[in-house]
This record gives sequence, structure tokens and C-alpha cells, in this order.
Amino acid sequence: MEPLTLRTWNLFYVFFSLLALGWLLYLLAPILTPFLTGALLAYLVDPLVTRLTRLHLSRLFSVIIIFCLLFSVIVLLILFLVPLIQNQLENLFDALPGIIDWAQQKAIPWFANQLGFQEPSMSTIKSTLVEHLTRPGETTGKFFNSVLHSGVVLMEWVMHLILIPVVTFYLLLDWQKVITNIRNLIPRRIEPTVVKLTKECNAVLSAFFRGQLIVMIALGTLYSIGLTLIGLHIGLILGIIIGFISIVPYLGVIVGILSASIAAYVQFGTFSSIVLVLVIFVVGHLIEHLYLTPKLVGNRIGLHPVAVIFAILAGGKLFGFFGVLLALPAAAVIMVWLRFLMTHYHASHLYR
Repeated sequence: MEPLTLRTWNLFYVFFSLLALGWLLYLLAPILTPFLTGALLAYLVDPLVTRLTRLHLSRLFSVIIIFCLLFSVIVLLILFLVPLIQNQLENLFDALPGIIDWAQQKAIPWFANQLGFQEPSMSTIKSTLVEHLTRPGETTGKFFNSVLHSGVVLMEWVMHLILIPVVTFYLLLDWQKVITNIRNLIPRRIEPTVVKLTKECNAVLSAFFRGQLIVMIALGTLYSIGLTLIGLHIGLILGIIIGFISIVPYLGVIVGILSASIAAYVQFGTFSSIVLVLVIFVVGHLIEHLYLTPKLVGNRIGLHPVAVIFAILAGGKLFGFFGVLLALPAAAVIMVWLRFLMTHYHASHLYR
């Protein structure tokens, strides 16, 4: 048996190092959210800080200016959107009884008749509720456990909201030093390749953040305005949700048509309102695929819809809400590295 070569040992070392790093990230996932989010914000804002430093401003002063502008925009959005969203939520809660009655009296019987299954008995649901309500000790215990868990989650969110700006500020302040130190850790022999791949990853991330996110915001705004103009009481809420889930191709349109059509029919009681909803989504879908996506995103991200869904679910499982936001950028970067590895694999003797 021939002894293992140095190159083979290096491959084993890299492989097990990546495994160890992945396992470490998995273990630290609960506390990584604010740091990953801070790093993401620093990455997004650093070009603006760099432009200010070119005007002969100090790095610290540039970071402070950008921070003030960023938080001013966030505060203005909160002051503008929160009252509107609160009003929309009140409308949603007012509409829920009507939606439930419509589902019980029309939707469920129709589907039961078409598909041939037995309608769920409302008496069964009521008896289940009575059974739980007649066990006050157990119900109270579950209630307090839920409240306690919610309190812990709330404290975690508060800590995250405090840590994120702190991490972002210090990373922005030393962003160039951090990049230089990371680059100095790369072995000189592979540094050109790593730098090349990093530039490709940066191009993909730029396409995502400057393209896909703008598309999502544009669609959310378009659908919110359109649904509100036809008189839908929860048009703003639906538009925001549809714009957010438009990150998955076609999912936003499908969910939007179903939810908006049900809401419109329950509110107005006419099929003409559903036709108006369909017109809005057809126009929005055409604008998205004929103009927004080709102009702003193109094919630079190159993620299959199934890969998009898997990335979002995996990100949410590992890092919670912010993991969902970070999932697609991370998946896009992984795709760049996978394409690089596949290119080398196809050129290797193993493939031939």
C-alpha cells in the first residue's frame, strides 16, 4: 500500500477543517444571528462609507454620518408604516370571522363535494375546546409556560436588536482591516484563486441585494397600492406579505392570488372583485418578468426555485428569522464555489 502523498493529506486537512467549522457554526447558531446580521449590514453600507472617506472625511466620522442617516430612515419608516399596519391588522381581525364563516359554509362543503371526503364536524372542534377548557390546571400551566417562553424569546430579540447596531458599527469602523487580515491568512499559492472567487461572490451578492430586494420592495408596493385602490381593507398587509415571499419564484403570485381573492370575495361578495384581483396580479407578474427581474437581477444569481425553498427553510431552522434573510445570499455564494469545484472536477483525471 503506497503512503499518502502530501497533497492527499492537505485535502484531508481541508475537508475535516470544513467539517469542524460547519459543526462549530451549528453549535453556535443560537448566538450567531446578531453577528451575521451586523456583518451583512456592514457589507451593505461599507461602499457608502468608503465614498465619504474619499471626500477627505475620517472613517469614524463617515460611519457616524451613515449610521445617523440609516437610523433616521428606519425611524421614519416605522412612524409611517406602524399606524398603517396597525389599522390593517384591525381590519384583518374584523374580517377573520367572515372568512371563517365563508370557509365553513361554502369553501369546505364545496371541496368536500368535489373531492369526495367527509366534512370535518364542527361539534368535534367544539368538544375539543370544551375538553381543554374543563382542565383549568393543565391549561393554566401551559399558558404560563407559553408566557414564560414568549418572555425569553422577547429578551433574545431585544438583545439581538441591541447587538446588531453595535456589531455593525465596529465592523464598519475596521472593515478594511478585517478584510486585509482575512486576506493575509490565505496561503499565497491559492490567494489569486480565492480573490477571483470572492469577486464573483461579491458580484452575485450585489445582484441579489441591489436587484432581488428592490424587486421585492417594488412588488410589495405595487400589490399594496393595487389592492388598496380596489377597496380591499387588508390590501397593505397582503401586499407586504406577497412582496416578502416573492423571493421564491412564483410563490408570491400563487399565494397572493389565493389570499387576495378570498379576502375580496368575503368583503365584497362578488366575482367581479376576484376579476380585479386577477388583473392586478397579471399586471404585476408581467412587470416583474418583463422589466424588473431582467433589468435588476438578470441571471447572475442562478438559483433553482427548489434550491431557493431549501435555502430559506435551512436558514430559518439554523438562525431563525434573520436566517431566512441570510439564506439566499449564502446559497448564492455557495453556488459560486460549487460552479468552481465542478469546473475543476470536469477537468480532472477522476472525471475523465
